[in-house]
Amino acid sequence: MEQAQILKSPLDLAGDLADARLDGRNRSRTPTRSPAERRRLLRTRLFVGLGLLVLAAAIAWGSWWYVVASHYASTDDAYVDASTALITPQIDGTIAAVPVYDTQRVRRGQPLVIIDPLDAKLAVAQDEANYAQAVRLVQQSFANVDAAAAQVAARKADVEKARVDYGRRTALASTGAVSGDELTTARNAVETAQAELLAAQSQFAALQALVRGSDVDHNPQVLSAKASLDKARLDLDRTIIRAPLDGVIVQDNVQTGQRVKVGATLMSVVPLDRVYVNANFKEGQLDQVRVGQPVTLTSDLYGSSVVFHGRVAGLGGGTGSAFAVIPAQNATGNWIKVVQRLPVRVALDPKELAEHPLRVGLSMTAKIDISG
Repeated sequence: MEQAQILKSPLDLAGDLADARLDGRNRSRTPTRSPAERRRLLRTRLFVGLGLLVLAAAIAWGSWWYVVASHYASTDDAYVDASTALITPQIDGTIAAVPVYDTQRVRRGQPLVIIDPLDAKLAVAQDEANYAQAVRLVQQSFANVDAAAAQVAARKADVEKARVDYGRRTALASTGAVSGDELTTARNAVETAQAELLAAQSQFAALQALVRGSDVDHNPQVLSAKASLDKARLDLDRTIIRAPLDGVIVQDNVQTGQRVKVGATLMSVVPLDRVYVNANFKEGQLDQVRVGQPVTLTSDLYGSSVVFHGRVAGLGGGTGSAFAVIPAQNATGNWIKVVQRLPVRVALDPKELAEHPLRVGLSMTAKIDISG
């Protein structure tokens, strides 16, 4: 008998203990139950308690979702981003100096890279000489026009004189005072004077075409030389590459003495005061997301103690997979539906960014208030 009691299960012992307490209280009015009945009674009580506990948890979760969670859309698939400025040379040349370094904070207009300016200075000197020569040539053209006009006037006078001489000889030819040879010579003189006048007028028109409708400063030849000079001066100014905005230097890939080509990426400038967050929400979370809704964010860098506030600035025009290098081919027979995510751009409060700076690529958790 003692061995049988020792081999009882813990459930049997718990049932016996509960029955003993119940029997002690109601010995006079409750009949004695068998061990099997007591186990069934305890089991029933345990299941009822567990059911009540699950029901209470479901009610609590449902109430919390209805009152709180249904008014928000949240995701931890969010990252800090910014409109980074790429620093590229606009002329070919050799790097003479790099006065900045990676991670350095720079201001707009601050020199970042200096290209050897010797070739650019020589080009400026050459174009200055060409410009001065063009001005002198145009001034000479204006002077030639005046000379050609004088020649036209002289040829007109010659024509008039030849016609007068020819008229006189024609009048005297009937009296025999002028020979036929003299009359022929006078007629030839008129024709020669007219031909010379025509040549002078043509020369005048040709020279006038070079300067018509403009002065020296606005002559096409001078303007072309001036444009070439301005381009040379611009190239000289471009030997100093300056920061286009305030930010921090990243990806500094340039070295002194390096030969660079136009368009080569030398470094980047990240404007930390204008960073934003790209939060990737599941497509089922976006039905009530609107531009302008408030957003609260936390960063893994600062933890949950620092809360950032922002606004929904816009929703992406497509999912990430749609713009991938190899997009999904949904028309193939082996396609499997996957929940897609759409980037939502969140603009941050500049004051909070100044107090707690963020860096591009940091992880964020975003929660949008969709109740409004």
